[in-house]
Amino acid sequence: MNVDRLAAILKQAAQEEIMPRFRRLDDGTIKTKSGAFDLVTEADVGAERVITAAIKAHRPDCLVIGEEAVAANPKLLETSLEDRIVIYVDPVDGTANFAGGLPLFAVMAAVVDNGEAVAGVIYDPVGDDVVMAERGCGAFQIFPDGRANRLKFADAVPLAEMGGTASTTFLEPEQRRTVLGNLSQVKMLAAYRCAGHEYRYAAGGNLHFMMYNKLNPWDHVGGALIMRECGAHVAKFNGSEYRPSDTSGGLLVASDKDSWDMLRREVFTV
Repeated sequence: MNVDRLAAILKQAAQEEIMPRFRRLDDGTIKTKSGAFDLVTEADVGAERVITAAIKAHRPDCLVIGEEAVAANPKLLETSLEDRIVIYVDPVDGTANFAGGLPLFAVMAAVVDNGEAVAGVIYDPVGDDVVMAERGCGAFQIFPDGRANRLKFADAVPLAEMGGTASTTFLEPEQRRTVLGNLSQVKMLAAYRCAGHEYRYAAGGNLHFMMYNKLNPWDHVGGALIMRECGAHVAKFNGSEYRPSDTSGGLLVASDKDSWDMLRREVFTV
């Protein structure tokens, strides 16, 4: 599917279903899924419905797998990716931020063709701009006036000068204690509770590393492709390539292979 068309679909859904509800949600429109920070709102449901319908209208041959569709039918995650085009959709990434009125949420989509990630799109409804990449073509930020900036991951620096993000929520308690202690060796640590904005920030050269333990494809397939296209080294914790079919094994992003190895050895010893 054309990446510009996909970006336009995400923007339309945000304008119709997400932004009219931002800071206008009442208690009846927010529901808890697996825990206090795993929420769904009527904006998530409405945006996914609009995005899915628009994609199918343009490309009826594509299989669309959205986060809320998987919540209703977890077996969708077992879908074979071979010999087909699959588009993963996160209608509101950072729902807890959105529900809390914090303007750090995004709309994300990733295109997978025959098991390989070929495009990723992250739209920021508040800033009204998009970060996107197609495999082999680089990563770009496209602004509302049409300006396009090519994106590059941060250059390597010593461990003590690194700044990055780490999502430690889904680590086992003992692993979390170890990792959080090890992170005292870096200069800056953040977690925005929105992978979409973390990937956007990193693509602009503002982070030296990123770590995730839970690998939902709508959160990471597009983002990982964007990271590769802006020059980062991306791999699972065991050093193997991260693929769209992977739902476990953790993900570590760094400026280069040497930085990745250092972080894995000194910090993320999970």
